[in-house]
Amino acid sequence: MSTFTWGGTALSLTFTWGDDEPVAVTGLRTDDVDVRFDHRLPLAEILAVGTGHWLANDRLVHTDIGRALRYTGHTATRDENGDHLDVTLADASLGLTAVVHYDLPGDVPMFRTSVTVTNTGDATDAGASALGADGAVVLESVTSWTSAFGAPAGRTSDCDAWTLIECENEWLGEGRWHATPARNLFPRLNQQMTGHNPRGEHAVVSTGTWSTGKHAPLALLDSRVLGLTWLFQIEHDAAWRWEVARDTEDGYIALSGPTGVDHDWIKRLAPGESFATVPASVTIAPDFDGAIANVTAYRRAMRIEKADNARPCVIFNDYMNTINGDPTTEKLLPLVKGAAEVGAEIFCIDAGWYDDTGDWWPSVGEWMPSKKRFPNGITEVVEAIRNAGMIAGLWLEPEVIGVKSPMAVKLPETAFFHRHGRRVVEQERYLLDLRDPAARRHLDDTIDRLVNDYGVGYFKFDYNVSPDAGTDTDADSAGDGLLGHNRAYCAWVEGLHARHPELILENCSSGGMRMDFAQTSRFQVQSTSDQQDFRLYPTIAAAAPMLMTPEQAGSWAYPNAKDDPETFAFNLNTTLLGRFFLSGYINRMSDAQRALITQAIDAYKREIRPVIGSAVPFWPLGLPKWDDKVVALGLKAPERTFVTVWSRGGEGGGVPLALPHLAGRADVAARTLLPVGDGFAEWPVAWDVARGEATVTVPAGGGYVSRTFAFDAA
Repeated sequence: MSTFTWGGTALSLTFTWGDDEPVAVTGLRTDDVDVRFDHRLPLAEILAVGTGHWLANDRLVHTDIGRALRYTGHTATRDENGDHLDVTLADASLGLTAVVHYDLPGDVPMFRTSVTVTNTGDATDAGASALGADGAVVLESVTSWTSAFGAPAGRTSDCDAWTLIECENEWLGEGRWHATPARNLFPRLNQQMTGHNPRGEHAVVSTGTWSTGKHAPLALLDSRVLGLTWLFQIEHDAAWRWEVARDTEDGYIALSGPTGVDHDWIKRLAPGESFATVPASVTIAPDFDGAIANVTAYRRAMRIEKADNARPCVIFNDYMNTINGDPTTEKLLPLVKGAAEVGAEIFCIDAGWYDDTGDWWPSVGEWMPSKKRFPNGITEVVEAIRNAGMIAGLWLEPEVIGVKSPMAVKLPETAFFHRHGRRVVEQERYLLDLRDPAARRHLDDTIDRLVNDYGVGYFKFDYNVSPDAGTDTDADSAGDGLLGHNRAYCAWVEGLHARHPELILENCSSGGMRMDFAQTSRFQVQSTSDQQDFRLYPTIAAAAPMLMTPEQAGSWAYPNAKDDPETFAFNLNTTLLGRFFLSGYINRMSDAQRALITQAIDAYKREIRPVIGSAVPFWPLGLPKWDDKVVALGLKAPERTFVTVWSRGGEGGGVPLALPHLAGRADVAARTLLPVGDGFAEWPVAWDVARGEATVTVPAGGGYVSRTFAFDAA
C-alpha cells in the first residue's frame, strides 16, 4: 500500500491506495481531532451510461468506475489563498481521467473539494462499453466528496453512534432543523450474512433553482459517543443531492450536484472534453459548536471580500408590512425622512418602482422607472435618499422577464429558457438563460445605467420562480443547461463586483429559498424569509447563522405603530444579532416608538457592529424548533457575548442559557442591551460560574416579549 499526507497548519488529510485498490481518504487530523477511516471509499464515484454500480442500488457510491479508478499522481501547491492539492486518477480501460481538487484556506480547518472528469480516449477506441461509436462518455453522476463516517484513532467505527442534523425549509418556514439518530434512519439488516452492503440510503435532493426551497445543502453528523461532529455542504445554487447511508463496515457520506436520476442531468464528453463538479466543503470537529465555528471561519475566508462585510450597514426596505410593492414619491419621501432620522444607512425601494400598469408582477424586466409613480422622476426620491446621507437601493429580479414586459419581445429567443422548443414560463415569468450574451448584456446595461445614471449603490436581487429541470437548448439535457446557467449567473455577479467595487448586493429568493454558499459567498446580505408574522420570525432569525455568517443575515424587523411597547421591542430584537433590516411606517409612529428604533440602531452600531464580523453564533437553548415557546440566539465575540431571548406566549420563569465558553469566569456581568428605559422591566439574570449558565427570569403573564443581553467579562 502507498500513502501520503497533505494539508496545512489547521487540517491534514491522509490518502492511501494500492495497485489493485482505488485511492481513499484514510485519515483526517486537526488540532482537535484525529480521525481514521477503516472503511475506504474511492475519492470519486462516477456513473456513466454503459457502466453501473457493482452492487445494484440507487446510491451515488459503489460505482464500477469509482472502483476502477487508479492513482497516477498528485500535485500540492500553496499560495496566498491557502493550500491546494490535485490527485489524478485514471480508468485506463475506459479512457477516463478524474482529477480531485482540494482547497484549504489559511488556518481554517475546513476544505473545499471538487472533481474534474476528462474523456482521454479517442473516437477510434471502441473497446469499452461506455464509449459510443464516436468515443463519447455520457456521465450520469459524479460525486464531489465521498467518505466513511470514521472514528477517532484507536476507536472502532459505529454507524449507530451518530445523529443526523438536517434542515427543512419552505416559503415563510425556513430554518426548521431537526435531529434523527442514525439507528432510526438505517435499520439493522444483518446484511453481513449475505456478503453484501445494504442498498438503501437517506438521500436529500433539491431540484430547480430554489436550492434551499425544501431542504438545506448543509447537514451535520454528530456523535457524542465518539466525540466527533461532521459538517458538510454542497456549494451550489440549484440542483444537488447529498446522502448518508449504512455500509456493513461503517456509514458513509456522498455529496454531488445534479444527477441523471434526480435532475434530468446527463453530460456527454467527447474525446478531450471535461466536466467539473460543483464544489462541496467538509469539516470535522470535536462537537457541534466546533463545527459551527469552523464553517463560520470558512465562510469568511472563502467569500468575495467587500468592505460591507466588516462594517454591515443598517438597511431600511419599504416592502414588508409597509408599501408592499406599491411605491410612489408621495409614499416614499416621508419614509426616507423617517429612516434617516432613526439612523438607517441604506434605503431600498422594493418592487413596483418600474411599473406603470398597476400590476407589477408580470411587468418586470425592462427596469425603466415608472412615470406614473414618480411624476418628477425617480431621481427625486433617489436624491432625497442620498441627501439624507443614505445609500440608495433598488429591488430587481434580474433572472426573469415578465410575460407583459416589453423585453419579452425585444430580447432574442436565445435569451430564454426553453424545453422541447417552447419557452419555459412560471407564474407569468419567462426565465433568462445567462449563458446567452444578449441576456447578460441586457442585465449589464441595466445595472450600469442604474448605478451610473441614478447613483444606486445597493441592489436587492429577488428570484420568485423556479424553472423545474432547466433548459434543453444547446445542452445535453435540461439539467445540463440549468447547470450552465447557474454557473453563468455566478460569474455575472462576480463581474458586477469587479465593475462596481462599492456596490452592495442582497440575495433574496422569495425570502430564503436560495441560501446556499454559492450565493452567500457572492452577496453581502442574505434575506432569511418573507415571513410577515413577527411571532413566527424568531425561529427563522435564530436558525439563520446555520447557513450564513451573522453579519449577512437579514431578518426583518417591522414594528407597527399599533404595537404595544413590548411587541414593538420584540420586533426589533429579531434583527439585532444579524444584518439590521428594518421596515414599517416610521412616519406614523410616536416619538417614543421612533426613539426605541433609534435606541436599537445605536446599540447595534455601538456594540454589535464592531464585533459581528468576527463573532461566532451559538444556541444557548439548542437549535430552535418551530413552535418553541422560548427561542435564543447567541454571538460569541472576543470580549463580549450577546444573547437574544424571545418568549412567545410562555408562562414565564427561569430560562437557563448555556454559555460554556464563559464557565469558570466569576467576572461575568450581564446587562440588557435592548430594550432599556422607562416602561421596560429588567429581567433578572443569575450567573452560575461553575456551570457556565445564565438563568434569565422571563416575567409571567404570557405575551410576546424579548430581551437582548450583553455578557461582559473583564
